[in-house]
Amino acid sequence: MINKSKIYIVLASIMGAATLYSCTDLEEQVYSEVLSSTYQPTEKDIPAIIAPVYSSLRGLMLGWQGYFDLQEEAADAIVTPVRPNGWDDGGTYRRMHQHTWTSLQWQPENAWQSSFRSITTANRVLSQIAEGEIPLTTGKVELEAELRAVRALAYYLLLDNHGNVPIVTDFQDINLPKQNTRKEVYDFVVKELLEVMPNLSENASTTYGQLNRWGAKALLAKIYLNAQVYTGTPEWEKAIAQADDVIKSGKYVLDANYSDVFTWTNFNSKEIIFAIPYDEIYGTGNQIHMKTLDPLSRTVYPMNAGPWGGNCAVPQFIETYDAEDSRLADTWIMGPQKNATTGAVVITYSRTVPGIDKTASTDGYRIGKYKIKPNATGSLDNDFPLLRYADVMMIKAEALLRTGKAADAATIVTEVRKRAFKTNPAKATVTAADLAKGSRYNYGYQATNGTITERQGGDDIKFGRFLDELGWEFAVEAHRRQDLIRFGVYETKKWFNHRPQAQQRALFPIPQTELDKNTNLKQNPGY
Repeated sequence: MINKSKIYIVLASIMGAATLYSCTDLEEQVYSEVLSSTYQPTEKDIPAIIAPVYSSLRGLMLGWQGYFDLQEEAADAIVTPVRPNGWDDGGTYRRMHQHTWTSLQWQPENAWQSSFRSITTANRVLSQIAEGEIPLTTGKVELEAELRAVRALAYYLLLDNHGNVPIVTDFQDINLPKQNTRKEVYDFVVKELLEVMPNLSENASTTYGQLNRWGAKALLAKIYLNAQVYTGTPEWEKAIAQADDVIKSGKYVLDANYSDVFTWTNFNSKEIIFAIPYDEIYGTGNQIHMKTLDPLSRTVYPMNAGPWGGNCAVPQFIETYDAEDSRLADTWIMGPQKNATTGAVVITYSRTVPGIDKTASTDGYRIGKYKIKPNATGSLDNDFPLLRYADVMMIKAEALLRTGKAADAATIVTEVRKRAFKTNPAKATVTAADLAKGSRYNYGYQATNGTITERQGGDDIKFGRFLDELGWEFAVEAHRRQDLIRFGVYETKKWFNHRPQAQQRALFPIPQTELDKNTNLKQNPGY
């Protein structure tokens, strides 16, 4: 099956996306003269018009030290230790793991710049439509709604990571933008999604890689799920309502096999609600395999590129899995790895990781969730599922759990678990009592000999078992930092070589480069 929407978005990398690099640098090359004089678009041209807005998300999501790294490196499931072939890189990964970053740290700055690049691209196209430079005769309302939805998505990422950011909607405004509070950004994103939702497409089959109505509802449900973190006021019932709309639509289902959601043909998945499309030729950037596999793994698949061997699983996280949970093997590359031609073992990945400062090339299970096709290049074809049906189900389940409906929550969690326990279906069942338990995670600091010192455990985490369920289902999907914050773990627990910092770290700093350019901005607390 070839999906045309995916092709349109991939081709955006050829068409020329916006070149803006931050919200405080408001100059870019404008193509309005060419468009207004020579281009008379029709409804069939809409995917091409909107494509640059989506293509900018590709670099944001899985770009080098991008959003994915920002969410996972700062959390408790993935770590990038120093390897024999390098990976110290001036201590950048150590700072992410130990929460000792400053306003000069590249990962948060990259997320800021990339998010505003998407926002400004959307603002530019909206301005060109409003000024008649893109003279649409049909589909204008729907296109404007989709552009605003994608802009809201980019602002959601800023809301979650930086909090207090400028809201910029006028492409023509040359003044330095003023800073908004996190609450104001939250209100803006919610308002935008609610306003545009009626004009977004309901067709799930022709909008792959685009934010349709169901993607907007899934995104809004996630925002409501985190409302208490963002504003101090929970919105559990609103999260349930949005999730219910997606569920009752009947447009999406759980894929029969967990691994099908993440393979190189996952654009066929019936579970993915919104994905960032990648392609090894036209839409490059998915390099997860390169960052995690040791160079010797090149002959295992085999690959037409030599991986670099960096990040791996935190052993304490791996220990939380049930041995019969198929998501363990579907997510992590473990044990002996054999040459695809000779069958000889070329490398054996061990579960143990001695410490962040010095490891062997074989230490740590590697990310294997995004299946590597034979003869893969340095960029995978696998699309990145930002929103999927299991996510919507678990959003509803958590909101039910937090509003005293634990039995209903357990029913949903059981449904999600079923495909992971096909060999022992009885283990898929989760009860309300189970969800009331603490976490299995053995929180504490790992000494160089592998023992856990300064032990904290996870028994005291309210609904910690549900946090575990989120970890097993959504490992290495850029969820973990947000989940740890919501469950009160992020700034309180120790894991691997990480201890909580005295300063606030739930928000990343406003990049120093932005503070230097815009005197209207003030730094977030703790920096």
